[in-house]
Amino acid sequence: MERFFLNLKMERVWRQDYANHEEAMRNINDYIINFYNSQRLHSTLGYVSPNNYEANRAMKQPISVS
Repeated sequence: MERFFLNLKMERVWRQDYANHEEAMRNINDYIINFYNSQRLHSTLGYVSPNNYEANRAMKQPISVS
């Protein structure tokens, strides 16, 4: 989590001047939903985004129902 918050600050928060709290929250939500989870490559996941990693795992290991 510490690394996530550092990335958030370096890649988004410290590069912006927010007019108000709501603008900051929208921008941070956008970072998490539209960039961090769907586009940003993560070295621990084999340089794929978390969304792609999850999709690949789901295709390789279908959930078995007992």
